[in-house]
Amino acid sequence: MKKLVVFLLVLGSFVSFAQSSAIKVEKSGKGTPILFLPGFITPGSMWTETAKNLKGKYESYFVSYAGFNGNAPIAMPWYSTIKKELVDYVKSKKLKGLILIGHSMGGNLAVDLAAELGDRVIKVIIVDALPCMREVMMPGVPAESLQYESPYNKQMLGMGDEAFAKTALMMAQGMTSVVEKQELIKSWILEADRKTYVFGYTDLLKLDLRPTLSQVKAPVLILGAPFPTKELVFPNYEKQYTNLVDKKLLIAPGGKHYIMYDQPEWLYNQVNTFLAQ
Repeated sequence: MKKLVVFLLVLGSFVSFAQSSAIKVEKSGKGTPILFLPGFITPGSMWTETAKNLKGKYESYFVSYAGFNGNAPIAMPWYSTIKKELVDYVKSKKLKGLILIGHSMGGNLAVDLAAELGDRVIKVIIVDALPCMREVMMPGVPAESLQYESPYNKQMLGMGDEAFAKTALMMAQGMTSVVEKQELIKSWILEADRKTYVFGYTDLLKLDLRPTLSQVKAPVLILGAPFPTKELVFPNYEKQYTNLVDKKLLIAPGGKHYIMYDQPEWLYNQVNTFLAQ
């Protein structure tokens, strides 16, 4: 009897994990639907202030991802599972006339969703995201050479709490100039499921959406951060988004990766102008 109880507990844990959702969605407001897609480790609530500053009536869907912000982790591959569940979610909710707004990895998801969902999507806004960041960070390195089981990933998984906290702070400092937001981003990193953080990032490095861009028919606004300089980042954006048919590219006047923290008014103005067109 004791063995049976243990078996049932183990089985229950397995079923619970297997059924864990790759996404969590919180909804507010009424009007034109907007799917707000945050970046890696970032909760959907990061978009709340942006949503409050939109001029118009919108039904906002704030997405968070498995393994982050207290959400249960899922099995790998991570990114492709999230994408599939988002597509299924949009179809199950019968969302049409949909606007996609994505930051960083959320911008990649916006491209993927716009390509797959076709006429359901009417506009896309991408905030500081490249379709293939590997090309900039690791030029010449093929995607197939990046594996979950690698020396770097093993090192990250085995890193002690104190060392990892220092790494998290350094990363946060490189993402925004606003000190209190640096602490917030650091907290998101530290509360993340470590395997999701490490292996999920491997998924992103393998990603190359440049061929997918030609399938996106909706008009797209691309907002880039000028870090380290506009002169360095602008050519990368132009080159990587060449295959996008209908696009407008703007670089923020200052700030780092989290433009909504460093240049909020500029971001709100660009988004509202684009949505009103």
